[in-house]
Amino acid sequence: MKNTTYSISDLASEFNITSRSIRFYEEKGLILPVRTAGNQRRYTKQDRIRLKLILRGKRFGYSLDEIAKMIGLADVDINEIDQIRRALSYGAKKLGEIRHRMEELKAMEQDMIRVRLKLIGRIEDIKKGKNNV
Repeated sequence: MKNTTYSISDLASEFNITSRSIRFYEEKGLILPVRTAGNQRRYTKQDRIRLKLILRGKRFGYSLDEIAKMIGLADVDINEIDQIRRALSYGAKKLGEIRHRMEELKAMEQDMIRVRLKLIGRIEDIKKGKNNV
């Protein structure tokens, strides 16, 4: 099996992000590339997978701390089942937050519809000469 590594530009291009973003995740300890004799970063398949998980977690709205815990960076001895359970727990929490926001947005939508209808009605009243407020 070939030992494939990736340069920072390879990963930046693949995931459509900047090299700076990748270096930021490295600074936060989320990915840990090896260095060549010339001090060039080389990312392993594991780093690539972690980067993919980081980006997916960010897309779902998780903090970097939550992402680190879900992918097992906080606990060196975490097993796969515990890692999956942790991800499920964070997922359930995030779904609750999303549902709450959806309820808030639905209420806001209803308020905006009511205001809109009142404003349309007011325009009609003005057109008809009813200047009562």
